[in-house]
Amino acid sequence: MVKKKVIVAVTGASGSVYAKVLFDALLKLKDQIEAVGVVMSDNAKEVWQFELGNQDYNQFPDFKFYSKNDFNAPFASGSAKYDTMIIVPCSMGTLGRIAHGISNDLITRAADVILKERRKLIAVVRDTPFSLIHINNMKTVTEAGGIICPANPSFYSLPKSIEEVAGTVISRVLDLAGFEQESYRWQEK
Repeated sequence: MVKKKVIVAVTGASGSVYAKVLFDALLKLKDQIEAVGVVMSDNAKEVWQFELGNQDYNQFPDFKFYSKNDFNAPFASGSAKYDTMIIVPCSMGTLGRIAHGISNDLITRAADVILKERRKLIAVVRDTPFSLIHINNMKTVTEAGGIICPANPSFYSLPKSIEEVAGTVISRVLDLAGFEQESYRWQEK
């Protein structure tokens, strides 16, 4: 099995629980992973602290964290061969900058690299309702090869906690990223 090199970007959109659940899931999938590079915006850290009441994003030593302006991060260049980027949650501002080729920080630069190299970009957008600008930006990113995966949970697995609800979205994200995982499958035993 070829191990994946994954970028996880966390923006300041509401939904820090999605990033937390993704981090926990990636730890469980470490046998399928070569490297995980993480970049968080300043707003992402503030929102995490507000929504989750902690700074546990500092508690993932298996991942390499990069500052939002570190253009020396390996995934700022296509030569590093990171194959997947997951933006979770993805703010509409970040999505708009990606859609219009504005690489003003490491998140948007990494997304630009992933798209230009024809690799997998998964944007877990977390906003409602969508304006026409949002929809057009989602269309542009999709046409460029990205995948828009709204943070719309499912309930047929009968989740019992907020983390399990978020897990229904993260399970889809991990499927889209090509990971082999155990998860609820509709009408499968």
